Amino acid sequence: MDTLLWIVLGALLAVAEIFTTTLFLIMFAAGAFAAAGAAALGAPVGVQAIVFAAVSALTVLTARPTIQRHRRSALSTGEQPFGVEALEGTNALVLEQVDAEGGLVKIDGELWSARSYDATHVFVPGQRVQVIQVRGATALVWQDDISPGELPRSGG
Repeated sequence: MDTLLWIVLGALLAVAEIFTTTLFLIMFAAGAFAAAGAAALGAPVGVQAIVFAAVSALTVLTARPTIQRHRRSALSTGEQPFGVEALEGTNALVLEQVDAEGGLVKIDGELWSARSYDATHVFVPGQRVQVIQVRGATALVWQDDISPGELPRSGG
């Protein structure tokens, strides 16, 4: 009977992890499943509780720092960014008008759907923009301050 209770607790913690996505509750679910194993081997309730606490603590102390390190952005750690993170800060060419609703840009030879980072700005085809952020498969763009056609004019 103790085995079933630990399995139910582990399953509840694992399901709760799905909703929190912190990778914290899953550590306790692992402890609960280990305690279920101890219960299945006939360990008394006190030993089961110690197994639960020990396995939970060990997973939190050993696995969590590694998980946190891998979850940090490559840009914040100084590593070479990859994937969509590598696109942030790059230049793009507007192919179809880009506004708050959408548009199309070309980034390093690839076509990307895009939206204006600032809903009040509209970018026309041929204009150069800079990728500020990528959300899903959409690049959020802003004016490229160093585009040849966008150089500031001297007062006069």
